[in-house]
Amino acid sequence: MTAKPAAAAARATVYGYPRQGRNRELKKAIEGYWKGRVCADALRQAAAELRRGTWQQLAEAGVHEVPTGDFSYYDHVLDTSVMVGAVPERHRDAVRADALDGYFAMARGTQDVAPLEMTKWFDTNYHYLVPELGPGTVFTADSAKQVAEFKEALALGHTPRPVLVGPVTYLLLAKAAPGVAADFEPLTLLDRLLPVYAEVLADLRAAGAEWVQLDEPALVQDRTPAELNAAARAYRELGGLTDRSKLLVASYFGRLGQALTVLAKAPVDGLALDFTETGAGNLDDLAAAGGLPGKRLVAGVVNGRNIWINDYEKSLATLGTLFGLADRVDVSASSSLLHVPLDATAETDIDPQIARWLAFARQKTAEIVVLARGLAAGTDAIAAELAANRADLASRADAAITRDPAVRARTAAVTDADGRRSQPYAERTAAQRAHLGLPLLPTTTIGSFPQTTELRTARADLRAGRIDEAGYEERIKDEIREVLSFQEKAGIDVLVHGEPERNDMVQYFAEQLTGYLATQHGWVQSYGTRYVRPPVLAGDISRPGPMTVRWTTYAQALTERPVKGMLTGPVTMLAWSFVRDDQPLGDTARQVALALRDEVNDLEANGTSVIQVDEPALRETLPLRAADHAAYLEWATESFRLATAGVRPDTQIHTHMCYAEFGDIVQAIDDLDADVISLEAARSHMQVARELAAHGYPREAGPGVYDIHSPRIPSTEEAAALLRKGLEAIPATRLWVNPDCGLKTRGWPETRTSLENLVAAAREIRAELPT
Repeated sequence: MTAKPAAAAARATVYGYPRQGRNRELKKAIEGYWKGRVCADALRQAAAELRRGTWQQLAEAGVHEVPTGDFSYYDHVLDTSVMVGAVPERHRDAVRADALDGYFAMARGTQDVAPLEMTKWFDTNYHYLVPELGPGTVFTADSAKQVAEFKEALALGHTPRPVLVGPVTYLLLAKAAPGVAADFEPLTLLDRLLPVYAEVLADLRAAGAEWVQLDEPALVQDRTPAELNAAARAYRELGGLTDRSKLLVASYFGRLGQALTVLAKAPVDGLALDFTETGAGNLDDLAAAGGLPGKRLVAGVVNGRNIWINDYEKSLATLGTLFGLADRVDVSASSSLLHVPLDATAETDIDPQIARWLAFARQKTAEIVVLARGLAAGTDAIAAELAANRADLASRADAAITRDPAVRARTAAVTDADGRRSQPYAERTAAQRAHLGLPLLPTTTIGSFPQTTELRTARADLRAGRIDEAGYEERIKDEIREVLSFQEKAGIDVLVHGEPERNDMVQYFAEQLTGYLATQHGWVQSYGTRYVRPPVLAGDISRPGPMTVRWTTYAQALTERPVKGMLTGPVTMLAWSFVRDDQPLGDTARQVALALRDEVNDLEANGTSVIQVDEPALRETLPLRAADHAAYLEWATESFRLATAGVRPDTQIHTHMCYAEFGDIVQAIDDLDADVISLEAARSHMQVARELAAHGYPREAGPGVYDIHSPRIPSTEEAAALLRKGLEAIPATRLWVNPDCGLKTRGWPETRTSLENLVAAAREIRAELPT
């Protein structure tokens, strides 16, 4: 059956795009600026060239409206704080002295001033800087960035659409500033903030903006009646402004639910909704609300967060239904394309058959354009694209990589007993203390040590054939010896080998497991200038052989102190990969857990007494709606226990989590049944320690006292002060001393001093404890 052309021409657009450039030019320019090798003007020029290239690529692909303002040197929420004048008091002098340096100081801190807290952007691995607000916050408009980037695109002949974080989401993401009562609700500042948004909108209108996009992803979460009323009030006021640009309110990452009715009734000119699997229900809800008569609908039918090709026929069916619900329907991805790599054609090492299944940002842009053309001109206009798409989808469905009978048989044979330790924690903790002989307040690190230029050069030399495998391994051994020697001299109690052989905590394991594919250029921003290459989880998972045993046992042979085995947990292996979408996540997690179980057991059999299985993504992957939490947490915690429960009682299992809000998953943390958990806590001033105590968490914990995402070196006094706060919540018999996270991104000089201060703080507090 041939689809007829739409009554109104559908157009293609995107909400946002990767910022880094094909070869991570932005990362290199910013880090060069931090090191004094790149001047501010050169940095700005590099950024302008990247924006220009992105807009040109989008326009040439057939995108009608290009987003502006989504580009950022560090983080778009931090950009919003600057736009509304919400600069913390401690950073104002720096911002006044030099706006660019002050901006980076808010993000990274300085030796004298702490940065803003950082946490995950909804259920993604992107991190944003948390706004700090209080009853005394005074907002002032600064639209310079937004207007300048709009004018840049306009001067280049494009049709720009400025993108702003919406006022409701901005306030819901904020927290009480230091010194403000913890129960302060930033949303109470809405009436104070809206006139500032009105001023920014007026500036953009004066610059010539026809449309402005206001992102409100916080509205896809569970919201109270008061919060929904605040959203209604916000858009009643902004929509009621005279002589304004048309307003497109965008949501993504899920179903709007009750907020859809609120926004549909608001005097705005368009809505952007997620119509992929994550937004299931938006179509029915939109129909039940009577559609959007007289308004524009931007339909997110291409998945903006995964890398599998779109099903054109399914998307066209959805789009066809939507045309009866709005006056104008345009086509987009389900979210900003910030969360996917740039270009799949750069992955020349991937099997060409499998490469046909992949769509990165450029390919997703092309899919959006094809769908818009098919919607506007009818399916005959895209007959060739439809045929190729059907063939690619069939190729993936029939591929041998997706099914391994042995893996499926093993997974099906799992029993409840496989996920339970042989003794309860109260019994095994005594065995562990006797076996390990650690002091009160034992010190450790999270795993990785600085990845030096020499290490990266060695890895590049190996790939290029300039050194052989034996030469490379000698360099790794030298690094392990240096890392161990430093830790012993510093007085650290439980050591790590430093992970010099690892490129990334997920990719390293993915490259050794069947069913995973590694990319060479699939970089995605995690925070600031930190980019990761998520592997592609394409098929059933198994472990052909040991992955970490060799280097862990090598390190243990060099010292009498315990050396932790370091693994990445099953949930994080999924969350920080582009995971297959053709079976339930819980099934895939169980496969990964069984592969890790074999590794845990092999580590123990080879003399490793402390094994850490990191799950920093446990909270990040929590569904945005409370109704979906229980099902997720059941398989997530089960997969961790399945990976770790096969060890003896005297083997100590650690886990690690960081940069998320943990208060609503403390029961799940308890259900992991890990013996020790380390968590990020330095920026949040030990908030998680108080949350663990309030829950009655019975096991050992190490809330971090060293913020490793800042170049600041914490003093002994600062670390000791945090430890004292920790002791207010967790008894000394169960408190560990450690950094917030791994040290891979830090330099050796700051790492040495910071860890020496950490150990000195632990000794100082030990001396204060009653004997």
